[in-house]
Amino acid sequence: MNTVRIWFEKRGEAAYISLLDLQRVMHRALKRSGLPVWYTKGFNPHIYLAFSCPLALGQESLCESCEVKTEEESPNYDAWAEALRPALPEGLRLVSIGPAVMKMGRIQAADYTITLPADAAQALDAYNAQQSVLVEKKTKSGKKQLDLKQYIPSVSYTVKENQASFAIRLPAGDALNLNPALLVGYLQEQYGLPAWQCHILRTRIYAEDGREFR
Repeated sequence: MNTVRIWFEKRGEAAYISLLDLQRVMHRALKRSGLPVWYTKGFNPHIYLAFSCPLALGQESLCESCEVKTEEESPNYDAWAEALRPALPEGLRLVSIGPAVMKMGRIQAADYTITLPADAAQALDAYNAQQSVLVEKKTKSGKKQLDLKQYIPSVSYTVKENQASFAIRLPAGDALNLNPALLVGYLQEQYGLPAWQCHILRTRIYAEDGREFR
């Protein structure tokens, strides 16, 4: 049994597909593709499908991935890509298919690019001037308070063509997964930043040793 990792982009209107719906979309696409994916056993067999570090609703990504299993001994990944690419809906663009080199549990961090209106620069300057920024993060066991400054000490932004943009790296593993929306929500609450004008794009995922997750 081989584990195959499918890398894809999630852009445009597809950013508003929830994880549950994304599972359904990918399941249907795999069925349409006719690829020899492995089905679970039992009364209601279904395609084994696992997503790594699912993205928050409304955010875009260049580096989404999911795993499927196959009993093929030597999968032809180019052929897999040719079969799956036309089966994906608009907004989900296949990037590559290959062996799952790393376990999902090794995911440790992710890079994001955030774009805001240019007048958000004043709010970002105010954030940079703060010694501590306390926010509430929702967890399975309730709410947890944390200091964003421990993870985003400062924001180094650029302003161009009426937009302010910056990149940040946040924890994204099983132990701690921080959504960049925590920062955007704080800027909205404290400085009136219009969160609906914010664009969040995940660009890269890393393993615990700092290497890019593959």
